[in-house]
Amino acid sequence: MSEIPQGGICLSAFIVLSKRKNKHLVLMGRLSKKAAWDHIGGLDEERVERNSKGWMLPSSHLMLGEGPLDAARRIMREQLGLVKQRIEGPRVFSEVYTPGRHWERHWDLEFVYLGVRETIPTHEAWTELRFVDLRHTGKEEIARSHEDILAHVGVWHR
Repeated sequence: MSEIPQGGICLSAFIVLSKRKNKHLVLMGRLSKKAAWDHIGGLDEERVERNSKGWMLPSSHLMLGEGPLDAARRIMREQLGLVKQRIEGPRVFSEVYTPGRHWERHWDLEFVYLGVRETIPTHEAWTELRFVDLRHTGKEEIARSHEDILAHVGVWHR
């Protein structure tokens, strides 16, 4: 791309934590509408409402001046309560598309960090956190089109 599309650009970080022996079991949550998603996830109230019913990866837009690794560490701390979780990455993906909500093309630049985890943390940002078996989960059950991120890292095949 030689210029930013009229529809803008989103810089986002994602955390994909899988079980050691089964990469298709991925830690995902159902977000709590009571949490401060405007800060911990870069989501406005409308997006919180729209995505509260589906499974979502721990993720966030990058805040002004924040690098991808700093965003990943913030996500783990503020969304999962984890400060010592080992992650690798980022794997970087780029997509340009026209979203259904407006006519201009939009660009997503995605920084994806991978890790292995055996236990489920608890955190008030979510009404539920669990290892979701992606082999038995439909696209309609996943919020924010996170199935695209899961496909990029090889754990979604639908």
